[in-house]
Order: sequence, then structure tokens, then C-alpha cells
Amino acid sequence: MKIAVCVKQTFDTEAKIVLKDGKISGDGINLIINPYDEVAVEEALQIKAKQGGEVIVICAGSDRATEAIRQALAMGADRGVLIKMADGDVDEYARAVILAEVLKEQGADLILCGHVAADDGSSQVPTRAAEIMGIPHANVVTKLEFADGKAICTREVDGGMEVMEVALPAIVTCQVSLNEPRYPSMKGIMQAKKKPVANVDAPAVESKAKVVELVLPAAKQAGRKLEGMEPEDAAKELAAWLLNEVKVEVKK
Repeated sequence: MKIAVCVKQTFDTEAKIVLKDGKISGDGINLIINPYDEVAVEEALQIKAKQGGEVIVICAGSDRATEAIRQALAMGADRGVLIKMADGDVDEYARAVILAEVLKEQGADLILCGHVAADDGSSQVPTRAAEIMGIPHANVVTKLEFADGKAICTREVDGGMEVMEVALPAIVTCQVSLNEPRYPSMKGIMQAKKKPVANVDAPAVESKAKVVELVLPAAKQAGRKLEGMEPEDAAKELAAWLLNEVKVEVKK
């Protein structure tokens, strides 16, 4: 089975976000594979171990995004494709169009992605890419099996779980409970340096939305304690605070 895995390079989830001129500053920030995409890489490797085939890692970004591809190669993927983007500030529509074009060229039987990116949380690109390519998709999958040329997907839905079948090729997005990603071994890290990574230029696609400015949320104010009072007095004080300072609207 030929499996393509789309990964995104994101900030370390422990990084402190700093804004500069309305944009996120990348100074001194460690970049990693989106944690949900790591789950997709691991799932691809487990499928390959059972069924054989090839695992291709695809990432769109600057030259630095090669680091994310090399990490996936160190985990055990076979080769990588870097889609070189001059402008990284593209919206989900443009990113999906770019990925869909490259994915069509790869001709994979199965395309795996994380169900969401840890940086923007939009959870749009895989579904958009599937629609552009005209193939089925299953989202937030927690268990993945195969039978009769179909993927059997157990997925999270509101209030429960759902089992659905999709014909291959298809795009499947992975939830963190699907598996536990492996750590690259020293041997894997050394082998990853020799594995091929192809560079392709991203097609010119105009975004439909543009981020004008990013603003951090206002800092939370310190809480207030009502101490040393009788319950009746504390209740009156709380009511006065809600009415006069918080400005809670009272409907009669």
C-alpha cells in the first residue's frame, strides 16, 4: 500500500508566543511536527509493517520545514516531498489546493493527516483537499482497519462513536488516541539523512482570506476573595460586586 502523510511544522507546544508587528515572532522558537500529524506518521508505519508498501511524507513550507520531514523519515518513513512556499501566510483554501495537486501526482492509496493543527486549530485542510481531489474522507478517526479495498474507520462524533467505510483512495484524519507515536532511534536518525527528499515549487494559488493582525487576549485580572464575613454579608458583597463592577445584567 502506498501511503502519503501530510505533516505541518508548528511551534513547540510549550513555546511562549510573542507577537511582533501583529504577527507571531519565530525568534528562538523550536519547531516540531504537529503532534496530531505524528500520530498519522505512526499509523502509516504500522500499516506498512502489516501490509508492506511505501510511506511518503509531504510538508508545505520554507526550507526549514525539511526538519519536520527528516523527523518523520527518522521514525521510519521512506521518502519526503517538500512543497516550497515563498509565502507561508496562505489560508486553508490555498494550502488545500496546493496539497491536493501534489497528492494527485503521488497517487497514494491512502492519505493520512492529523485531524487538526496545534497552531491554528482550523481543522479544514484535509477535508478541503479531499473535496478538491474528489475522494472520500473520514475525520477524527480513533481506529483504522482495512477490508475488501475499503478503510473501516471508527471515529468520534458528538455524543458517541461512529463506524464508517470509505473506498480507497481516501483521506483519513487521525485523533491522538489512535496510537502512541514512536521516538526515532539513533539508527533511524542516521538513516534519515540519506533518504530522498524531493523539492517541488508550490503552484500559485491566491488565498481567499487574509490575517490582518494577531492580538493576544487580555491578561486575566486577579480574583477577589470575600473573607472574614458572615454568609449574609458575603452574599450582599458578592451581589453588589456583580451589579456594580462586573455589570451583570439582571432581567426581571
